[in-house]
Amino acid sequence: MKSSNLYIQYKEVLDEDTLGAIVCQQHDQNKQGSLFHDYDILILVVQVSEQSRVDHVIIGGKVCQVIHVSLGLFRRWLISGEKCNLVKCLLEGDIIFDTDSRLANLSLEFEEFKQPLRDQVMFLEFSRFLWLYLESKRYMSEGYIMDAYHSVIQSLHHWARIELIERGIRPQDKVWEQVRGLSTAVHKLYEELTVSKETLKQRVELVLLGCEFSVLSKMAECSVLLISVMDSREKPWSIRELIQHPELKIVSAELPLVLRKLVYRSIIKEVKIENEDKSLHAQRNIFYSTI
Repeated sequence: MKSSNLYIQYKEVLDEDTLGAIVCQQHDQNKQGSLFHDYDILILVVQVSEQSRVDHVIIGGKVCQVIHVSLGLFRRWLISGEKCNLVKCLLEGDIIFDTDSRLANLSLEFEEFKQPLRDQVMFLEFSRFLWLYLESKRYMSEGYIMDAYHSVIQSLHHWARIELIERGIRPQDKVWEQVRGLSTAVHKLYEELTVSKETLKQRVELVLLGCEFSVLSKMAECSVLLISVMDSREKPWSIRELIQHPELKIVSAELPLVLRKLVYRSIIKEVKIENEDKSLHAQRNIFYSTI
């Protein structure tokens, strides 16, 4: 898909490094949307180079924000949900240049929201859900109730996104509006946390119990991506190998924690391999494999 008129108008922001480009036009006159931040036009330039940059230019009398990003990083942004409006830009913007239909295929992938994309998003959301839930538990044990509240309400946000993914619904930026009519457990806990008349400590404690049950019940289902990566070879994996795997880089920060929890739940197993050094204090390396 290529809009020839827009291509002619905005081709000056493209160069030999460009793989594709999308033009998103601002229709809200007050220009307060998080996607544009007072710019008339957002231009996403997907490039070969890994070096991202942002330019501000005026083209045809319109103020434009030009985001240059590699295809890999753009896809990671889309999967992570940290820049939710970029998905909207991908699905609704005008593709003005597209080498080998890469952006068109990426748009179709997110529009259909099928496997393996769904597994990738699910594992990311679960990893963050687990991380924030445990962080909230730690704050509670140390007596920092407000910090625990902050962490647990963020963990519920990721749980809500998991609930949507389980139903084949792609999470968007207004997650609580998406789950409102679904009668999910997470929405009930969200209301309990935000509008209940119990003390703040009691509310957080109640929600943490719900999170604990959800973590345990969803752990295997949400870790399909990791397990499929580990099943791709017979040899056990080191933590370094898993972190550097292309499909798992996006969860590199949370992955060590998730691995340990999966071992505790006997979903994967820990393999200790002796180092070639046979001395008394030689270290034993820890690897991971499926059961």
